[in-house]
Amino acid sequence: MFPSQARALKPTKWAAIAWIANSGRSLLRQAEVDRAVLFGLLTRFWQMLTGPVTLLFIARYFKPEIQGFYYTFASLLALQAFVELGFYLVIINVSSHEWARLQLNIKGRIVGEPTALSRLVSLGRLTFKWYAVASAIFVVGVGGFGFLFFSQKHYSNIAWQAPWVVLVLLTGFVLWGLPFNSLLEGCGQVGTVNRFRLSQAILETVVLWTTLAAGGGLWAAAASAGVRFLRDLYLLLVQYRRFFEPFFAPPAGPRMDWQTEVWPMQWRLGLAGLVNYFAFSLFTPVMFQYHGAVVAGQMGMTLVIVGAVQAVAAIWVYTKVPKFGMLIAKRDFIQLDRFWLRTSLMSLVVSCGGALAGWVSVYVLNIWHARLAERLLKPLPLGLFLIAAILMQVSQCQTAYLRAHRQEPLVVLSVVSSLAIGLSVWLLGRQFGPTGAAVGYLGVAAAVILPWETAIWFNCRALWHGHKEYSL
Repeated sequence: MFPSQARALKPTKWAAIAWIANSGRSLLRQAEVDRAVLFGLLTRFWQMLTGPVTLLFIARYFKPEIQGFYYTFASLLALQAFVELGFYLVIINVSSHEWARLQLNIKGRIVGEPTALSRLVSLGRLTFKWYAVASAIFVVGVGGFGFLFFSQKHYSNIAWQAPWVVLVLLTGFVLWGLPFNSLLEGCGQVGTVNRFRLSQAILETVVLWTTLAAGGGLWAAAASAGVRFLRDLYLLLVQYRRFFEPFFAPPAGPRMDWQTEVWPMQWRLGLAGLVNYFAFSLFTPVMFQYHGAVVAGQMGMTLVIVGAVQAVAAIWVYTKVPKFGMLIAKRDFIQLDRFWLRTSLMSLVVSCGGALAGWVSVYVLNIWHARLAERLLKPLPLGLFLIAAILMQVSQCQTAYLRAHRQEPLVVLSVVSSLAIGLSVWLLGRQFGPTGAAVGYLGVAAAVILPWETAIWFNCRALWHGHKEYSL
């Protein structure tokens, strides 16, 4: 090839690379994949990639009974909803409205309208105090309840007491750090927070595997919580140190009126959070109580798969909540609806694809009589849970839209549906085991939650936006 020909081809080569890069960016934009979604997806991808390995580690190093304790630990820790009362969701939605008039400067400090900054500081100081008290109540209350619950079953060969105490203490510290992360998300730092969560997930996985391989048993759960706490400290005290500097002093101007601006949404979310425990965290304790630790372990490991599908699908919507709030603050409702619809459709596509992949994988494991299949529920109850997860993802998309308006019109629905799920899981699960619990969950999701919330969504949208209908 002559030098002149090489020089002629060189621009063509770089042009092709630039075209591919631009096409890739355009495709990502059409799929609503921004920096926040990308890091969220990488986190879920890491969890999906390492999740099967973790399940193999648990099956390899845990006896079936210890597996039951491990997953029941996680279900009881979800009792934190009874003390924190869904405040973290309020923080994200309320702070996003103030952040519409603020920004970070090059040094990482908050700048912008003084009134908005003062109100944001007052919100932050309130939530930091709230969670300090909630964390202390959690450690004492849930720690004591867990002791009573596990003491009812006599497993003399399982040393669960010390790991449980340490796990509860560390989880209490993590709970105390929750409002700091939520405030960052509401203030448009979702991309950075998701990048932090990616590194956190990697560290937790490595520590979990190492502890399991070293024979740490139930201490693996406490080790993971310890890594999560230390990583939270780095984010707050190092990476965003300048961001939080204004919160050390009382606000200099107007304050957020907790009674009129926060409490109306918080008490509804708090009540929903309380009853949601019965909807989403009662499965494993019911199996532990009525069918033993082995079945509880199967239920817990299966729900990890279902939860992974839901978590990946939710990324598209929940990373966009701050943007929803900003569009609402600007009263750009047409753009809000179109943006929400695109993200919701992507979320549902991912949910359906993930559910199908998860079910097929477990079905194949059962055909091959793999050892891991013995630690999971059979394909029938798994399939019922996955169908319910798809229906619940529709509900979650609608919920994100409604709460971005700083309103909570779902309190009655949440109470009724959660109690209905809890009752059906207890009655059917006690009598018919995991399949009965799955039938009860799916029945409430299909017959109560989805149609009721859809009606609420249409009514609130017409009322809040001041018109009956317009094109999405």
